[in-house]
Amino acid sequence: MFLGISSLPASFNEHPHPMTHLRVADFDFELPTELIAQQPPAERGQSRMLVMDRGSGALRDASFRDLPKLLHPGDLLVLNDSRVIPARLYAHRTTSRGQQASTGRIEVLLTEPAGENQWRALVRPGRKVAIGEILVFPAASGETVLKAEVIERGLFGDRLLRFDPVDDFFAILDRIGHMPLPPYIRRDDAGTDRERYQTVFSRDPGSVAAPTAGLHFTPQILEELTAKGVEIARVTLHVGLGTFAPLRVEHVDEVHLHYERYAISPEAAGAINAAARSARRIVAVGTTVVRTLESAAQRFSGEPIQPHSGETDIFLSPGYNFHLVSAMLTNFHLPQSSLLMLVSAFAGREQVLAAYAHAVRQKYRFFSYGDCMFLG
Repeated sequence: MFLGISSLPASFNEHPHPMTHLRVADFDFELPTELIAQQPPAERGQSRMLVMDRGSGALRDASFRDLPKLLHPGDLLVLNDSRVIPARLYAHRTTSRGQQASTGRIEVLLTEPAGENQWRALVRPGRKVAIGEILVFPAASGETVLKAEVIERGLFGDRLLRFDPVDDFFAILDRIGHMPLPPYIRRDDAGTDRERYQTVFSRDPGSVAAPTAGLHFTPQILEELTAKGVEIARVTLHVGLGTFAPLRVEHVDEVHLHYERYAISPEAAGAINAAARSARRIVAVGTTVVRTLESAAQRFSGEPIQPHSGETDIFLSPGYNFHLVSAMLTNFHLPQSSLLMLVSAFAGREQVLAAYAHAVRQKYRFFSYGDCMFLG
């Protein structure tokens, strides 16, 4: 047995949650529209932070800049270094002669890679994009820089696109793509979103939504934490839209999430194992880090975490026994979402909903560009 990681039952994969009576509707809450943040704070790191003692449920209003006061020398802070790609593109259909069709532009939102030169994507208006269609993606100059064939239609109206090979696909995305702001941000992306909808420590491109708890960090706060003796490790989970998709079932035990790609490096595995072995706190920055760490705990079933990459569809809801994560920084999440259920699994549904009610009363800013919570 590896000390610091509790043993997982043999039936972990099949029945991880004993509380199967909960309904998705049990995770609803009232949120005034004006509390949904439409812009990031004027400066990174200026967000408010609601601090919860998950043992007692006690709440305290604070600022994100207070985070170094909440962490202790020896704590392991784990970040997700995935980088958001400019995944929202605009295309035109072509005629059989290769000319632009007169049906207006098609909005294409890349959601996940699906093989060599292939991506799954949401398209709008979908009714105009059939299997076999050729989509062309122009640069501002009008030059076609990407071309893709629609080769499959998914169950929920998504499409599978096969792109013509290019030398550097991600470089072209940087040139013509738009940041994939979530639909509750009711504006087009601006030039500032290229920086602000991205963590300062991002480095591995692949996410189509930001790991938003990391958006609050500045280089100065990271330096302050390191100077205090907080150890920092980085893992990677590429965020897909499935994490945020509406849950189309009634009961929590019917929820199934889409797979997302993740990786744990040798350095991160060593840091995680050392912290677990010495019973030091492992502080996850965001639900993506929680899912990465708990997926690794499941994969290695109580043994030391090995460097690896893979896919996870882990779903954490009340009744789950956490094996690695002992504190969490997270933003405020959508009602009836799998992310709200994860936070409720960590700190208790009633306590979390009470904290959200407090946040509404105190007019915290919600969702991606909003404020955050520290649960310890």
